[in-house]
Amino acid sequence: MSGPEHAAAKRVVLGRTGLEAYRLGFGGIPIQRVSEAEAVRTVSHAVERGVDFIDTSRAYTTSERRIGLALKQVDADKARRVIVASKSHAKTADAARADLETSLRELDRDYVDLYQCHFVSNEAEYQTVISPGGALEALRRAQGEGVIGHVGITSHSLDVLERAVDDGLFDTIMVCFSFLEPRARDAVIPKAVAKDIGVIAMKPFSGGVIEDVGLALRYALSEPAILVLAGVEHPALFDEDWRAFQEWRPLDQADEERIARIQQEYDKAFCRRCDYCQPCTEEIPIQLVLNVRSLVKRMGKEVFEKGPFRGTILKGNNCTEYGERLLHSTYGPQLHNLKR
Repeated sequence: MSGPEHAAAKRVVLGRTGLEAYRLGFGGIPIQRVSEAEAVRTVSHAVERGVDFIDTSRAYTTSERRIGLALKQVDADKARRVIVASKSHAKTADAARADLETSLRELDRDYVDLYQCHFVSNEAEYQTVISPGGALEALRRAQGEGVIGHVGITSHSLDVLERAVDDGLFDTIMVCFSFLEPRARDAVIPKAVAKDIGVIAMKPFSGGVIEDVGLALRYALSEPAILVLAGVEHPALFDEDWRAFQEWRPLDQADEERIARIQQEYDKAFCRRCDYCQPCTEEIPIQLVLNVRSLVKRMGKEVFEKGPFRGTILKGNNCTEYGERLLHSTYGPQLHNLKR
């Protein structure tokens, strides 16, 4: 694809929000792992190169502060064009409002374009979020006050996101999407697009499992009408992603064959967050524990020391029947190796 058609395909409008950006956005997880100076340099570099959508979260320790610092250092016109999105793990109204105030302070802004209910993992949490006194109530109030522009939801559960799309209470959804986790393409993504709900795709590299940047982005960006997030911590890594984005082309037969080989390689050794292993008698979040290596790779070892994941990860130590639930999953006994 080339010419005007290709140029148009590089941008997306996030559904009813009306927010328009390049289809490759900047994910704020990895910049926690480097020094503040390096993080600020990376974000500034990305904005100067053209990135106009940046996503972060209260859960990403220093990420919001570093993004705020970077946006103060770049060209003012470019900074104004950047859409800033953040998130809160809070499920109740008071906690969500407190997180929003912290986000505004850390980002050094009086307005955030998109604020999302982060990591809503199951139906019970979803019900808490949308019920009176839940996080959605606080965020809609903040929207009415002109503090945030739009409200979104993120989840690793396709069931939760399908419910959110059906209810239509959120302006955007954020969903895992890669050729190792393609299921959203069949239901959640087309349904959201049909209802004019913006779709943001996270984990196009499946948490670092997919090492071929070009192949991963060719696949993720082949789904029209979605914005894909890719997080990096160094300018050179950003340039690699941005080049793959700028040079995007449709998947060819060689790409499809390579994807099939990688899918086969990870067929029984990659957690796809289906939660068939649940419920756990010890209330251990098995999918999170199985993906802890990826979590540490992306967020650093500090994930064990602080932040919202600490308690849930440590629940893994309470396991009394390791493997019993995993045998109920689609991946079988091979997953026992992940305990080592």
